[in-house]
Amino acid sequence: MFLDSIDPTDASLALSTTLTFTDVDPGEGQRRTTWTAITPSQRGPEPWPDWVVTSDGALDTELGIVKTGKEADLFLIERGEPGGPSTILAAKRYRGTDHRDFTRSSLYEEGRRTRRSRDARALAKGSAYGRALAADHWAFAEFEALSRMHVLGAPVPYPVQVNGTELLMEFIGEGTTAAPRLAQVRDDESLPELLEQVVEAMRVFARAGFAHGDLSPYNLLVHRGRVVVIDLPQIVDAISNPNGLDLLHRDCVNIAEWFTRRRVPVDPEELFGELLGELYS
Repeated sequence: MFLDSIDPTDASLALSTTLTFTDVDPGEGQRRTTWTAITPSQRGPEPWPDWVVTSDGALDTELGIVKTGKEADLFLIERGEPGGPSTILAAKRYRGTDHRDFTRSSLYEEGRRTRRSRDARALAKGSAYGRALAADHWAFAEFEALSRMHVLGAPVPYPVQVNGTELLMEFIGEGTTAAPRLAQVRDDESLPELLEQVVEAMRVFARAGFAHGDLSPYNLLVHRGRVVVIDLPQIVDAISNPNGLDLLHRDCVNIAEWFTRRRVPVDPEELFGELLGELYS
């Protein structure tokens, strides 16, 4: 419940002259902000955008689900200080042990380092501990990827924070309506410009030594004429991962085939060659 929805004549408020926002109990579908419960390494890169709510008196209000997936579900929450500023965030929640599918993970994991050898062994073996660890691992991997790409200027959602299996990030859309995916765009006249933006995003990834690894028109959003790259947990080190160049090539083929079908011809081999130049420059 937000403070401005409370009757100001309520006797319990009148009795207290030291009421703070943290005294407001969360209502149904709400929780206290998790921002203050996490470490600095779990927060997005500074400087934090002006719209990020950092008050320890903020509440997170569930607004509903946006999308379900094999590995994670995407929810909307509103984070706001009672009676003060608020913002809409996308909450990506990786699924529990019994309800997720990371069958492709080994393809992307090669060449990555896991901080603890025990964790690495557990993930590789698929032990009970490893399965329990996987959701946290992938949430943090996506958070790190978004953070790095944001700092490098790639068009990705700003990562607000990660906490366990939940990744909070900038919501791309209007109000509570998500921006359409590139695959949903029907304005053919805008496609050449959108292609340039997609290729430039791929260049930024390649210059940093990475491939998206699963790029397609279904994980590219178009918001106010701007392309935004989403779904980055599987980002691949294109050099150290033995599958890296194959995955980069697959990204090129996926993009080229889609645009070519929409009468914006793209040669996938030319695109791949250009990105290799960025990768090894």
